[in-house]
Amino acid sequence: MSTRDSADPGERPPQPGHDPEGPPSPGHHQPTSSYSYSRGWRRFSVIILRPGLRLLMKYRWQGKENFPPAGGVILAPNHLSYADWPAVALFCDSYGKRYPVFMIKSAVFEVKILGPLMFKLGQLPVYRGRGDAGLVLKQAEQALRAGACVIVYPEGTATRDPDLWPMVGKTGAARLALTTGAPVIPIAHWGAQEILPYGSKKPDLFPRKTVRMAAGPPVDLSAYAGQRLGASTLRAATADIMADITALLANIRGQTPPEVPYDPAVPGGRLPSGPA
Repeated sequence: MSTRDSADPGERPPQPGHDPEGPPSPGHHQPTSSYSYSRGWRRFSVIILRPGLRLLMKYRWQGKENFPPAGGVILAPNHLSYADWPAVALFCDSYGKRYPVFMIKSAVFEVKILGPLMFKLGQLPVYRGRGDAGLVLKQAEQALRAGACVIVYPEGTATRDPDLWPMVGKTGAARLALTTGAPVIPIAHWGAQEILPYGSKKPDLFPRKTVRMAAGPPVDLSAYAGQRLGASTLRAATADIMADITALLANIRGQTPPEVPYDPAVPGGRLPSGPA
């Protein structure tokens, strides 16, 4: 991944009691309210992962002009499968020239060797079902203020739409954007699901599949500036983010998306689009 990320010039110094180059301190797997990373480990990941990820897929990219070259930014992609992660990482790093910071399930950070490495790379654990779950947004806020490129999947999980269109989103990306002022860049991609369909454990790598990916202009959230971040505001801002992602995906697929996005909380997946 790119060592030209705008976070590098403003890299967070080690926080008190935390040596990013040394071994993790006791309890390091617990979330903290600070954000830091190891520049050396990030460079190492670039050397190892960039050529490796390029071997996994072919790609068609567009929208490079929509990546801000500096400053905190939120990338909001649609979610198709676990193969999204390498596809989005490569797009962000090699095309957008920004080092990707993912919000990842906390279980990954508890794996021996891999967990400490995730912290060194500045990735963010998502703790679910615990009282400190909201702390990850604070960490993401600090990462954004430090100039990081944070990837937030608004859907929270792979889409359950039968035709793989984006679902109703969760409000985390909108909350981060309205709290920090960081722009939200909508990202749409298609093809990763052919490498590893959701629910499958066996990737289909050969022949190499083509992943098409596009970055759109920043989502216009100006209508919500200065408003109290209540549920209605966050839902409306989230709907705007998801609408931009869906429009990008429709262009990539050359198809018309459903009028109403799939909502797994609704029986049948969708509310009626108009009067009965």
